[in-house]
Amino acid sequence: MRKKRNDIRRLLVREAARLMYEEGVDQYLDAKRKAAKRILGKQTRDLPSNGEIAEELFQLSQFHQGDELEATLFEMRILAMDVMENLAEFSPRLIGSVSTGKVRQGSDIDLHVFTNSLENLQAHLEAAKWSYSLKKIWIQKSGRPAEFTHIYLDFDYPVELSIYPENEIRVRGRSSTDGKPIERLSASKLRDLVMNEHSEAWKEYIS
Repeated sequence: MRKKRNDIRRLLVREAARLMYEEGVDQYLDAKRKAAKRILGKQTRDLPSNGEIAEELFQLSQFHQGDELEATLFEMRILAMDVMENLAEFSPRLIGSVSTGKVRQGSDIDLHVFTNSLENLQAHLEAAKWSYSLKKIWIQKSGRPAEFTHIYLDFDYPVELSIYPENEIRVRGRSSTDGKPIERLSASKLRDLVMNEHSEAWKEYIS
């Protein structure tokens, strides 16, 4: 019985990852529900975790686009570094797939920035002549609805800024993918990462 459940779970993981990779489903929950309907013909509470699907999706992306994604990762990290250096006064921190290296087609650059004045941040972006859009998002935090502001920068690779109060810079939330504390990289740590993981590309870039 357990083996059968494990086999079904594995099928759900593969189908959910395929849906995200091939059909552009961008939310884990949507992918899981569609996978369950296609494989089981019904919904189930016994769905795989986001982390299982993320790992399968990464492996699928590597199989089809490994070399291309390596170059893309370097370019995204360089762009992230440039943006972070420009936004230094807002203590930017890199999170997500560009930080972990598990980028795929459609990945964006996720940055946390810290300020008590949204107006100051917007003035900074406008002074830099960066095109951007702003969106208010409601999510559940500690069981209560909370409003967060996100800013989307229009670059060769999309950049999303999640805005937090300055006093939350040492507060680490948990990842929706694996439930672990989110790893945040400062600009200096990102530079070290690039130099270590992309040494040849970095030498060529700075030459």
